[in-house]
Amino acid sequence: MEKGDRKRPIGVFDSGVGGLTVLRALRSQLPAEDFVYLGDTARVPYGTKSAKSVTRYALQAARVLVDRGIKQLVVACNTASAVALEALEAAYRPLPVVGVVEPGAEACCRLSVTGHVAVIGTEGTIRGGAYQRAIRRFRPDARIVARPCSLFVALAEEGWVRGELVEAIVARYLEPILGGGSPTRPDCLVLGCTHFPPLSDAIRSVAGAGVTLVDSAETTAVAVKNGLEIAGLLNAGGEGKTHFLATDGIARFCRVGEIFLGEPISPETVELVDL
Repeated sequence: MEKGDRKRPIGVFDSGVGGLTVLRALRSQLPAEDFVYLGDTARVPYGTKSAKSVTRYALQAARVLVDRGIKQLVVACNTASAVALEALEAAYRPLPVVGVVEPGAEACCRLSVTGHVAVIGTEGTIRGGAYQRAIRRFRPDARIVARPCSLFVALAEEGWVRGELVEAIVARYLEPILGGGSPTRPDCLVLGCTHFPPLSDAIRSVAGAGVTLVDSAETTAVAVKNGLEIAGLLNAGGEGKTHFLATDGIARFCRVGEIFLGEPISPETVELVDL
């Protein structure tokens, strides 16, 4: 390993702006690291596309980041993590590749006392069963209930994340899987979509104190930090910078992205790229 390798940026990509929640967690865990974030906003959402198309998109997005000299690739998209991770690892080996599914599943299994867990996500993620399979790899005896919560994406993108209306919608989705005092009630809830963390307060209010929320963005950031430390690639000095890439709609990327990143994004910091 060359000393300069530590200075290389970390590449992060998503189908759009939801992955900025992962970037936000990464920047919190790794304040000295530089990042290049790519949002494939021209082809969002990935969840409605075939596995073949998603894999092709993911390989194309990764190529842009690899060409910019990244030292690690973070797949900040649940759909791409579920269907394209092996293809990305094979195409860009020995570059370390981390997705959002495995860290979230591992944390869920570690934090659940009863083994009764719940997963919420988009329809594509839940239908594909990636979290369910990953949880069973870590904990074969787990009892899993999964539910798509499609409206959560729209709520988050509109910035409607608190209040009675939001909690009523959250309750409508969650009560079938978390309601009642049954001994099989899940004690751990995985936020299996990068759009969902902004809704954490409303979800926590509805779920109650007996349910632990697992944010796949936070768990992924910890996994990335641990991997960099083990590989000797952690950059410990200085203040990191972030460069943004988008494939369409810079104005919307900045406007909606602010909700997920938690701070304003200047259009001057966003580069338009063609995949």
